[in-house]
Amino acid sequence: MGCTPEAFLQVLSAPRTHLYHRNFCYENSTLLLPDKWRRERGCRYSLLGRSSTKNFNRIFAHLRVDVMSFKKKQTYSLEGLTCKCGRSESVSAAADEDEKRTWINGTAIDSDISKFELAQQLKNENGAVFSNIDLGTPGAINSKLNGVSDSFEDEAWDLLRASMVYYCGNPIGTIAANDPNDSSISNYDQVFIRDFVPSGLAFLLKGEYDIVRSFILHTLQLQSWEKTMDCHSPGQGLMPASFKVRTVPLEGDDSATEDVLDPDFGEAAIGRVAPVDSGLWWIILLRAYGKCSGDRSVQERVDVQTGIKMILKLCLADGFDMFPTLLVTDGSCMIDRRMGIHGHPLEIQALFYSALLSAREMLAPEDGSTDLITALNNRLVALPFHIREYYWTDMKKLNEIYRYKTEEYSYDAVNKFNIYPDQIPPWLVEWMPNKGGYLIGNLQPAHMDFRFFSLGNLWSIISSLATNEQSHAILDLIEAKWAELVADMPLKICYPALEGEEWRIVTGSDPKNTPWSYHNGGSWPTLLWQLTVACIKMNRPGIAENAVKIAERRLPRDKWPEYYDTKRGRFIGKQARLFQTWSIAGYLVAKLLLAKPEAANILVNIEDTELVNAFSCMLSANPRRKRSRMGVKKSYII
Repeated sequence: MGCTPEAFLQVLSAPRTHLYHRNFCYENSTLLLPDKWRRERGCRYSLLGRSSTKNFNRIFAHLRVDVMSFKKKQTYSLEGLTCKCGRSESVSAAADEDEKRTWINGTAIDSDISKFELAQQLKNENGAVFSNIDLGTPGAINSKLNGVSDSFEDEAWDLLRASMVYYCGNPIGTIAANDPNDSSISNYDQVFIRDFVPSGLAFLLKGEYDIVRSFILHTLQLQSWEKTMDCHSPGQGLMPASFKVRTVPLEGDDSATEDVLDPDFGEAAIGRVAPVDSGLWWIILLRAYGKCSGDRSVQERVDVQTGIKMILKLCLADGFDMFPTLLVTDGSCMIDRRMGIHGHPLEIQALFYSALLSAREMLAPEDGSTDLITALNNRLVALPFHIREYYWTDMKKLNEIYRYKTEEYSYDAVNKFNIYPDQIPPWLVEWMPNKGGYLIGNLQPAHMDFRFFSLGNLWSIISSLATNEQSHAILDLIEAKWAELVADMPLKICYPALEGEEWRIVTGSDPKNTPWSYHNGGSWPTLLWQLTVACIKMNRPGIAENAVKIAERRLPRDKWPEYYDTKRGRFIGKQARLFQTWSIAGYLVAKLLLAKPEAANILVNIEDTELVNAFSCMLSANPRRKRSRMGVKKSYII
């Protein structure tokens, strides 16, 4: 089953295009056909009896006894499902394999293990279980750290695997959190695009590629759905924030069910905000999959190439903005609640730049995409110039701003954005170290958001949006301000917190984003993996190693919380979910990368030499020169 690229593009341009088919096994195809169904229909199943599924829910029996109180053995049961398209073999085979093992404290022991080996496995001065079983596949990265660390990693891998979601009998992603004692599930039982990235990276680094490939291809299907809220539809190319696998009765057959993918593009989210970062993360993960697995066939597929272009067209569309940065509303990224980041937040710009560079690597040259490639290259030149020139701040830059003249009406103005010197907050004057600097959180006319946002600064290092000197300065600042940014749990999502009247005005008195909690200065363990990639890129892994050691002291004991509260991150977040998947995956990715630093190359972006030359040409000219009314004499189109 297939069609020509021309026919596919013709279908894609038609209104209300859907890239899925009801009775079509996606994994066996290279191209999808349109259909009028609202949901993506998966494989059909027949209901069987209920059975114990230790292979999916054995997680809590494996918790370390020295840090967890004794719990009664819990058994969980799921509907036994038989896939009519023959996709249940892997699941049943895993169950059969489990039955051949002995279970000791939640750890699977091969039946032929000797008594001596079993005794050695259970022996530990702290009473913890140290498993000799390799949880990975052949070729997986082995841990180089001590036994205590290994036990944490074993526990983390069990937790991560227990969070896996299956579609048509195959893993398709991981749910956001997996705490069975939490009755208020909300949307934490869904697969989030941004949340799955560290999970996907952990599986890639372990050599388990299928789940990532499945995630990439199935989320691609959801991209072209009709998305409507209050009679309005956003542009094509928008990726969902999350999706849920639902098992529903099959029409006309009460004895059978089928899986469907039910996505959320923001129409059900708190605040009803579209996830701008989802498409950017999808491109970044797609590149990482190709570089880690060596399988470039996925990114070369016609539908995947088209998906990349749709995201780029949505991001590069002409608008009213005078800046090369991406204009977004509040709550459109990891900080998904009102926190005063509307405009041009650094996090979005760093991910945007990384996605542009990644897409440039993967896009196949075609005659019909010349204009898109030109727009992409021009943005790749303009965006880093803008961020490095106007977002950067250190003691020298602060002193310049302090002496700014205002109300400059001219083409060669020094204070282009009419920033008032009194905007420099008092806390920053004392907080800024003599050595080090960072990229501010946001820049708009007459407004600079001087808060330090960790994800934006770390990803600016990873993507090379920051210069080499700026990247080292950011890490210098993290070291100098370790007590504020890392303290008892890495890493502050932003610093400082909004307090008092400022908190009431900016957040709307959000009870979840109270000072030093959640997105308002909370500490998020998932940021460990991004800190690790940034440190490895700059050849300073010791910073990440120290942060991981701090996290290891508490994460397993505290049951892997979503975030921590207070200035130093001493309390588990008051509304934090336990067994949060990206806290678990972030820790695993950090450990795997520290054990094998060269693997970080699957995420790092290096500037193209042609782009560097074009950027140098821009810098060699006076950026404050008067604008020519005859138009630009030179253009840097690569």
